[in-house]
Amino acid sequence: QVQLVESGGGLVQPGGSLRLSCAASGTLFSSYAMGWYRQAPGNPRELVATISSSSTTTYADSVKGRFTISRDNAKKTQYLQMNSLKPEDTAVYYCNAQAPWGKDYWGRGTQVTVSS
Repeated sequence: QVQLVESGGGLVQPGGSLRLSCAASGTLFSSYAMGWYRQAPGNPRELVATISSSSTTTYADSVKGRFTISRDNAKKTQYLQMNSLKPEDTAVYYCNAQAPWGKDYWGRGTQVTVSS
C-alpha cells in the first residue's frame, strides 16, 4: 500500500514559479513509475509529466520547456518544478504512483491557481 501526499500548491501570478512535492509512504518507491496529472473545472484529468523508475521523463506538449519532473528515491519524494506559469495551468494537481504490477495510487491533490 502506498500513500501519497502533495504539497506546494498555491496562488501565483502569471510568469511565476511553483514547486510541487509528493511524499510517498511505504517501500519500493524506487521501483514505481511516478507522475503528475491535473484537472481543471469542467475538464477531464490530464497527464502533465511522468518519470520512470530509471528517471526517463515525458511531458505533455503544453508544459514542455516550462515544467520539470524529478524524483529523490532516498526521500521517497517526487517533484514538479513549474516555471513561466500561465492562467491555463490553473488546476488541481494530482500525484500518481504506478506499481510495477500495474496498480495505480493517487494523492488527494493540491490546488494551483495562476492569476493576477
